[in-house]
Amino acid sequence: MSLITSVINCRFQLGSYTGYRTDPPPSQEAFLEGHAEAFAALGGVPTVHIRYDNLKPAVKQVCFGRSRTETAGWARFRSWFGFHAFYCAPGVDGAHEKGGVEHEGGRFRRKHLVPPPQVKSLSELNERLAAIDAAEDARHVHGRPTSIGFDFETERGLLAPLPADEFECGIDLMPTVHRNGRITVRQCYYSVPARFIGTQVRVRLKANELLVFDGRTVIARHPRLTRRYTYHDDLDHYLEVLLVKPGAFAGAAALAQARAEGGFTRTHEAFWAAAKQKVGDREGTRMLIEVLLLHRQLPAQAVIAGMATVVRVGSVSTDLVAIEARKAIENGSLEETGAAGIRADDSGDAARGDDDCADGHDAPNDGAKVISLHTRRLPPDPRTALPDMSKYDRLLAPVTETATKRKGTTA
Repeated sequence: MSLITSVINCRFQLGSYTGYRTDPPPSQEAFLEGHAEAFAALGGVPTVHIRYDNLKPAVKQVCFGRSRTETAGWARFRSWFGFHAFYCAPGVDGAHEKGGVEHEGGRFRRKHLVPPPQVKSLSELNERLAAIDAAEDARHVHGRPTSIGFDFETERGLLAPLPADEFECGIDLMPTVHRNGRITVRQCYYSVPARFIGTQVRVRLKANELLVFDGRTVIARHPRLTRRYTYHDDLDHYLEVLLVKPGAFAGAAALAQARAEGGFTRTHEAFWAAAKQKVGDREGTRMLIEVLLLHRQLPAQAVIAGMATVVRVGSVSTDLVAIEARKAIENGSLEETGAAGIRADDSGDAARGDDDCADGHDAPNDGAKVISLHTRRLPPDPRTALPDMSKYDRLLAPVTETATKRKGTTA
């Protein structure tokens, strides 16, 4: 059982080192999610105990001896998974109680995390650590004839089974949406749809993401920010406001963030430039915003494919973009265009248009065929001729001259 305890402790010690390097939030929800992922990787829960330092996410107050006042969230988590916690003595007196764990965590850090790995996100770092962890199963501890993975398999049967239901490690908050369309959570700012300005929304804060709910419906999803006073905006949340004030679109912070994250592609830029050149800056920007609203109903690749086809034929019609997007979905041609939009060599043709394509013929670059609404014919009416209703006339009462006079007299 000591091997299982050491593995659990090494995972959390490793998490503290990588957390220092990648600067994730050192919060209780991250602490709980680390436990849940470790138990899932091990395939069970230790049945004796797990050793801990007196860290704040778990211990609220250190009492006499081994007794501790635990935090409410940590107490719920332990009761859910059904394991016991062994808290080491504070200071030098408890240093020997976790010496093997400290040594193993330091060895792993010096061997695999020095120099610190250069990664773009925490998920990429987790993938690297998972690969290193799998390779470590073949390692032999000094003085043992068998590998770590072999020893663990012999003790796997001592683990208690995992609970049938997952434990919700996030915490719920109730912030108010400011007039700029953002909420403040842990001194960071996140955007929500503009229609919720001035209302109170429910937020579920997790270790790596933040969810905003309206009732049971998720209205916003953001990656969790790790530095104070930073913000994360979603361009879709401000489209209704920008549709009324299109002049503010070019300088919007949400647009700059969408460009940096790759959501606002070269195809959007080409459509925007063509629209402004054809109908002016204000109306062209408004047409682009109407196209961006299509992303709520259609897949992003379909809308990008529709814009690429429409720009290629020299049009800026938003209705035609919707038609071409639906055609791309029906034809299954989304992979040909891709999320990157039109190619760089198509930008010249897109700006000046093509007369053959405008007449409804095939595009010069094997693109989709544009259907002209004026030349489109409706399919024939499948209904047959109307039935003969003469037989039903017999049911009508005959009109006599006496009845007509009597009706006129009473009137």
